[in-house]
Amino acid sequence: MSNDGLSFYQNVERYVDAAAAHTKIPKGLIDQIKACNSVLQVRFPVKIGNEYRVIEAYRVQHSHHRVPTKGGIRYSNLVNQDEVMALASLMTYKCAIVDVPFGGAKGGIKINPKELTEMQLQRITRRYTAELIKKNFIGAAIDVPAPDMGTGAREMSWILDTYLAFEPANIDAYGCVTGKPVSQNGIRGREEATGRGVFYGIRQAMSHKEDMKAIGLTPGVEGKTVIVQGFGNVGFHSARIFEEEGAIITGISEWEGGLYNPDGIDIMDLKKYQKDKGTIREYPRAQWVEKGADLLEYECDILIPAAVENVINKENAPRIKAKIIGEAANGPITPNGDEILLKKGIMIIPDLYLNAGGVTVSYFEWLKNLSHVRFGRMDRRFTEYSYSKIVDLIEGRTEGKINKAERHELTRGADEIDLVRSGLEDTMIYAYEDIRKIWKRNKSIKDLRTAAFVLALGKVSDAYMAMGIFP
Repeated sequence: MSNDGLSFYQNVERYVDAAAAHTKIPKGLIDQIKACNSVLQVRFPVKIGNEYRVIEAYRVQHSHHRVPTKGGIRYSNLVNQDEVMALASLMTYKCAIVDVPFGGAKGGIKINPKELTEMQLQRITRRYTAELIKKNFIGAAIDVPAPDMGTGAREMSWILDTYLAFEPANIDAYGCVTGKPVSQNGIRGREEATGRGVFYGIRQAMSHKEDMKAIGLTPGVEGKTVIVQGFGNVGFHSARIFEEEGAIITGISEWEGGLYNPDGIDIMDLKKYQKDKGTIREYPRAQWVEKGADLLEYECDILIPAAVENVINKENAPRIKAKIIGEAANGPITPNGDEILLKKGIMIIPDLYLNAGGVTVSYFEWLKNLSHVRFGRMDRRFTEYSYSKIVDLIEGRTEGKINKAERHELTRGADEIDLVRSGLEDTMIYAYEDIRKIWKRNKSIKDLRTAAFVLALGKVSDAYMAMGIFP
């Protein structure tokens, strides 16, 4: 429950209702779109040390307007049914916005992974997967999990191995889960996908001169100051890529506290320090901030909440000084906080668009698993040969000579990661322009979040209508 008095799921429903008022979609269809179609709650015993613990776990399939459903699995002591339902519903709208043909889903196990050994985590993950299999809540054509907070490629490999034990003859079994290690038919670029998508989305928003002028910024990310809340997978990759593209990372906030340096923090150096020490505390090249949440209120051009939900609310929203907030996390701003920020003239780039990079690249991995071929394998050499012939022709006609490094750059074919990044960039650019078009054309819509929900509701309702459910 946020300090605004609403649950996370109620916050999402409130956003949907606000957007629905700008559409002509019948109320009955809106009610169907909002509803979670299937909710699985399971409890199972697992031996931890010398005692048995009952583990609480969930899987929610929000919408079946597209199948399979898709969404991550998080491990956290804060997991509950309301949270998983909210995250599953956001996945539905997220997939619709970026034209990924999935319904939304989400899973969660109520544990603190830091308190458990690798063997204990593996036992819990495999038992959870077995429960999903028994209840028909997993499969390449049914429901496809992925990593989320507290999970990663390791956990996905355990899920895959368990599924293969139950479905040894299923030729598409590797498509039952995404975010797998590359060695297990995962895809290159998946780990950085959400963070890279955050960068592409904010960069596209900042490419519009008139929009930036309205909030007192010049176009482009270069030279802009950035504060990132959360230094996990999403926060780290977002910060790293922004730094590589010329932005100045002045603040990093974590659960234990935060770091601030107005001249910029070296992200790779900080990550190495965190890996060596197991903490960011006492990092010598930045000022320590005891309460990490205070960094949300520091001066910056771009604020990126990349941790958990409800961190910006009616209590702290009046003190936010950023000009742009990019929601890399799911639901980091409550509706009441959202209203305050918009009145202050802050541009909010919403989560249901901005953190869709993960599911976009998961979609590419799923396609790779179903096609049983690595991206680039069929045409890379042919492309390189063709480009090389063109370069040879230019050299022959101009009597010039292209050096070895230039020739390599001009003639090389695309690797899998090149294609993944290109597909992700294209997806984020076009999705933003679709949202912005609704925002600018409909004068009654005052913000990007409402425009994004309007776009998502339109696509989901069109799918339902095409099915003949609501003639």
